[in-house]
Amino acid sequence: MTSIDFTKGSITKNLLLFFFPLLLTNTLQQAYTFADTVIIGRGLGDDALAAVGNFGTFSFFVTGFSMGIMNGFSVNFSHAFGSGNMPALRKAFGNAVILAVIVTALLTAAGSALLYPVMRMMRTSDAIMRDSLVYGYIIFGGLFATVFYNLCSALLRAVGDSRTPFTAICISSLVNIVLDLLFVYVLKTGVSGPAFATVFSQLVSGLICVYRLAKNKTVSLRGLSRDDLSLNGASAKSLLKNGIPMACMNSVTSVGCIFVQGCINGFGAAYTSAYSVCSKYLNLFMLPGITAGFTSAAFTGQNCGAGNLIRIRKGTKISCLIAAVSALLLGAALFAFPEQLARLMLSGDEAVACTVMFLKRFAFFLVLLNLLFVFRNTVQALGKPLVPMCSGIAEMLLRIPAIMFGLPLIGFKAAAYAECAAWAGALAINAFFYLMTVSDKAEQ
Repeated sequence: MTSIDFTKGSITKNLLLFFFPLLLTNTLQQAYTFADTVIIGRGLGDDALAAVGNFGTFSFFVTGFSMGIMNGFSVNFSHAFGSGNMPALRKAFGNAVILAVIVTALLTAAGSALLYPVMRMMRTSDAIMRDSLVYGYIIFGGLFATVFYNLCSALLRAVGDSRTPFTAICISSLVNIVLDLLFVYVLKTGVSGPAFATVFSQLVSGLICVYRLAKNKTVSLRGLSRDDLSLNGASAKSLLKNGIPMACMNSVTSVGCIFVQGCINGFGAAYTSAYSVCSKYLNLFMLPGITAGFTSAAFTGQNCGAGNLIRIRKGTKISCLIAAVSALLLGAALFAFPEQLARLMLSGDEAVACTVMFLKRFAFFLVLLNLLFVFRNTVQALGKPLVPMCSGIAEMLLRIPAIMFGLPLIGFKAAAYAECAAWAGALAINAFFYLMTVSDKAEQ
């Protein structure tokens, strides 16, 4: 396993060496969802697609919480690695494993118990309710696989390894797509098949990451002692200090999305299908921004542990440049081919028209979203986890009134404007506190 030490060497070279494998990893991971969408939409119809997309909004509330915690843990990992303290790194990871088991059990129980009430609260139509529940119960039942992979991936990113997740996702993506086709077209399982395929694929990717971590001589996870795997109050508190705010940020943001989904569901199946597809493309086209954010977080975390503020400033600027260039290139593609992208997954004219409108507006504001990922992750890696959480609350407060008052007035356009307003507000908060934090550290 090849790790990158961000505390030395060329900043641009190291960032790009980390960025591109991680971008491919995130793109292939998104292929899980994208493959599900295309196969379900074409193989099972628009109602099944709407059911899966409808569940996806609530799913992020639960899975996003777990992902946020694991991403928060990575701050502790990167600080320890950057300072060269390998015993502290192993201790942090051992305690993170215990906390991950507890979090998984709680979230699985909570997600399964709340699924039906939330679907009703979101005004899910009877036509898609059953499929939403079937898909949801399977995904929540397999949440352990998602947490397993995300924890291992967080450690790998923290120590500068973006190649192992790429290998894992290459293999698991292929497994996912093959199983999707088998379940939908051969075994005729309905939406349950793609759900099982997603869970199994995540498990495969997690096992590959563990195998490579066990062979890593730098991290030396084989050297985990019984003490490392015993819950330590100070270590657990430090991990949760970074993990809980990030988890809350994801879940608070998803509350706004659930509200948006509920409002959109009230306007019919065409709006629901369109919003589901728009969400898929949003998740796909923002991947370079997410990757730039993760890259900046790993870079900043290691250099924060090493106490190197000058490299942090330079690295953040380069990460912002990567995010902006990516947004301009992909935004141009979105604006040029919105109808072709919409018809790839939809057949109804009204749903296609709504999707085309959304994608054109998304193309112009993608740069705001990409920069938001960079500043949010950088501030988190600097040890300021409450700032991203507050920005998540701001997103919710901006998104909800925009959709509530906008839908009756301007129709589906309100969905696009609600997202853009939320991104702009959150970006302003994180950029401001980044500048304040680096100024304070410079004075110290």
